[in-house]
Amino acid sequence: MSNSTDELIARLDAVDALPAARALRARGHDLLDPAPGAAVADIGCGTGLAVAELAERGAAAMGFDIDERMLAAARARRPGADLRRGDALALPLPDGALAGYRADRLLHALPEPARAVREARRVLAPGGRIVLVGQDWEALVIDAADAALTRRVVQARADTIPSPRAARAHRRLLLDAGFRPLATEAHTPLFTGSAALPMLTGLAETARALGAIDAAEADRWLGDQRERVAADRLLVAVPHFLAAAVRD
Repeated sequence: MSNSTDELIARLDAVDALPAARALRARGHDLLDPAPGAAVADIGCGTGLAVAELAERGAAAMGFDIDERMLAAARARRPGADLRRGDALALPLPDGALAGYRADRLLHALPEPARAVREARRVLAPGGRIVLVGQDWEALVIDAADAALTRRVVQARADTIPSPRAARAHRRLLLDAGFRPLATEAHTPLFTGSAALPMLTGLAETARALGAIDAAEADRWLGDQRERVAADRLLVAVPHFLAAAVRD
């Protein structure tokens, strides 16, 4: 695997291990509520963690990812799991093949998330459930001394995302595709310590690389955050939206 894939997997592992992330996955699995042996798919499955968790609940779980390197990592970690290459916009499944569909941290990466939701409806059987989870990239909340500079940092990162507001649109996208809403929820993990510094450093480096801020501004902004960590004053909130629905 390439260094970039290794770095992505390391970041995913760190996030997936957080108590808030575990709780959010469990909430989504509860809403899918698969019957024993029911066919359930995790789209954009990454290293296959949710596939394994759903299989533990008795579902016939499968994972799809478009990235062969990520699939290779998933297969190495989870021998015997049903992991396949597949595009969220054109899944290699017949109509009505699934009882459950899950997509976490996927729709923001697609230029046209509505197409993926319509494809989800195609592959779900009547009565099948869908759960969408994602971060709102423009709604990141960071306590900082310079609010205007912080807005530039956050927006610069959001501007690199194909659909940064997809998560706040989950419910609308499901309704537009003909689903019947089941639940719409906001979950906001909070960070108050040094664990958030790598994320904040990445935000500042991206903003500087894009020319949204200069090197001096990046250093000043990160210096403020490091001081907050030292004084136990840091606070970062990362809004996520979950939406679940039923295919009639």
